[in-house]
Amino acid sequence: MRAGLSYQGKLYALPFYAESSMLYYRKDLFAAKRLTVPAQPTWTQAINWAKTLHNPRGGVYGICLRGLPGWGENMAFLSTLVNTYGGRWFDENWRPQLTSPEWKRAIGVYVELVTKYGPPGVTGNGFTENLTLMAEGKCAMWIDATVAAGYLANPKTSKVADKIGFAKAPVATTPNGSHWLWSWALAIPKSSKKVDAAKTFITWATSKEYIALVGRTQGWVSAPPGTRYSTYNNPEYQKAAPFAKVVLESINTADPTRPTLKPVPYTGIQFVGIPEFQAIGTQVGQFIAGIVAGRTSLDAGLAQAQAAVEKIMKEAGYLK
Repeated sequence: MRAGLSYQGKLYALPFYAESSMLYYRKDLFAAKRLTVPAQPTWTQAINWAKTLHNPRGGVYGICLRGLPGWGENMAFLSTLVNTYGGRWFDENWRPQLTSPEWKRAIGVYVELVTKYGPPGVTGNGFTENLTLMAEGKCAMWIDATVAAGYLANPKTSKVADKIGFAKAPVATTPNGSHWLWSWALAIPKSSKKVDAAKTFITWATSKEYIALVGRTQGWVSAPPGTRYSTYNNPEYQKAAPFAKVVLESINTADPTRPTLKPVPYTGIQFVGIPEFQAIGTQVGQFIAGIVAGRTSLDAGLAQAQAAVEKIMKEAGYLK
């Protein structure tokens, strides 16, 4: 997390909380079908579990995944899916790879899962909507941000708090890029006229003392995750947060410098660290939402996405 907020060894922001991604699942539903979840599941297993546990008449969907278009919504999850299936956004020469066999396979798996074993209206479901569905007990599984763990394990905010299991995000061809790395951080703009006050606030809001204050007043399960080893070494946090070990391992094994199986010219797991990616990711997310909604075929949708990204990359000077 420190490296992700640093440039040439200098820290430019402090993380308020930080995350990777992981698998949440309903222990009671899995036990009823005699299904066991290993510490490191595969996507083959996840697909089979979704099929087995999908029971819309009983009010439970096999799997909930992000479908809302956006570079930080459906594409955050889908980038990790493409990565673990051996795909990449660009080759070493910045040529887009969206019509590659790896992209087609990953997106094909995704479309099948969300259309056959997911809730209706998936293209309107982002992180928040899926969090609500999972907390209400309507999803057998969900793969998303580790920061949701505290919410789902808290009886005050989750109807199934005592029934949630935690595992690493599934892998397919490679573990590279199968789970993301992200932090919500605080920094001070150069234009600030209150630099000293801002520094004082940021130092306090990211301190051990602040985390302890949250633990004492809101419960340790709600303590800001992913920023300090002292949190994960705290016996009170360990007792309150059954997900702590999985979250810590997920964060520490996520490597934005090696996000893919094949070499790439960029840094970033669920995003590409270039200024143009916000527009690219959002546009591609809309094309994939079109595939999910049945407005276009898998091949046609990815071909349109490929053409759109090529245009952006040419205009930005990456491609001659």
